Amino acid sequence: MKNVKTKLHSFFRSITLVFFTTTLVLFLWNQNIFSLNGTIFSVYDNNTPDQEILKHPQYNLISDLQTAFVRNVKTVGPSVVNLSKVYTEINSNGSHDSFYDNNSWFFSLKNLFDKYLSKKKYISKTIGSGVIINKKGYILTNYHVIEGHDKILVRLSDQRSFFADVIGVDSETDLAVIKINSFRRLPQPVFGPSTEIKVGQWVMAIGNPYGLQGSVTVGVISGIHRSNLGIATYENFLQTDAAINPGNSGGPLINLSGEIVGINTSVTALGSGVGFAIPIDIALRISGELMNNGSVQRGWIGVGVQEMTPALFWAFKIHDSKKGILVNNVENNAPAKKAGIMRGDIVLKYNGRHVRNVKNFQFMVADTQIGKQVFIDVIRDGLEKTLLITIGELTS
Repeated sequence: MKNVKTKLHSFFRSITLVFFTTTLVLFLWNQNIFSLNGTIFSVYDNNTPDQEILKHPQYNLISDLQTAFVRNVKTVGPSVVNLSKVYTEINSNGSHDSFYDNNSWFFSLKNLFDKYLSKKKYISKTIGSGVIINKKGYILTNYHVIEGHDKILVRLSDQRSFFADVIGVDSETDLAVIKINSFRRLPQPVFGPSTEIKVGQWVMAIGNPYGLQGSVTVGVISGIHRSNLGIATYENFLQTDAAINPGNSGGPLINLSGEIVGINTSVTALGSGVGFAIPIDIALRISGELMNNGSVQRGWIGVGVQEMTPALFWAFKIHDSKKGILVNNVENNAPAKKAGIMRGDIVLKYNGRHVRNVKNFQFMVADTQIGKQVFIDVIRDGLEKTLLITIGELTS
């Protein structure tokens, strides 16, 4: 009888163990921990982990990224151009005789001979990149790329070359528009809203670093609204770790959807992986004004401002160290004067946006449409005030 009870007890214990084991397996299967496509590996598993990883759906992301990169190069790449400066080099026999030094008329005759009869060799050297922005042949690039160059040679991705005309430049934002005339259809890229860019998003840079046409680098957006960099008068840059080297300037920064979101501008001496691009929304607005008017109109309110420091926060009895800038001068009859802004005001917000520093404030004012009314939040005598101001036009 005792043996029977023992056997029954063992039987029920086995049944219970099987029940719980089955339940656990079904639960794990349901949670996709054990599945046909799973990637759970045992130290005793004979399968190659790399092969199993490639089968897992989550790793399709790598393949999707690669597909997007390749697609973007094919779609955007043709609109990226190489910009070169062109100069001539005269090939003469290189001989020299003191006779020419002592006889000025012979020296003049030799110069005349060299100028008209010697062979001229045309030399081009890459100075940067550009991107075709419409089918009429307008090309957007950086001002510093074409600055000081009379002859600019544009080479397309299909190796056709054209001399370009300068349509307009804006040194304040480091942008320029040039134009070529082509009888054949030119590629036109798609532009994306740079206002929707988030830190961490994938981006690609295409350009001609060191003359290597059509080079591609990949990275992420490292920061937005970067200013106080000393690159341009008005700064509101995107920061990226996609490599931007000499020759990349003027080329496009592209998102994963194949949309141009910025114009690559500069790499700093701070170290590798720190590059900057002008948001495309700003670049297109500036280029539109250059194409239509040949110049850029900017907003103005007529104040002098300076950075706040811990000492100034203490002097103005502001203890929570709010960001802002100090108004140190207000011009007579300026929009700021009419709006009631006073010397000693601390500007906290401009049109609802926080003021981070002087460069940031100057950019926001300059980027505002002339005649538009905006609110400016200031601290005066320890109290916050909101003032309404009508934007004037900045004149040179």
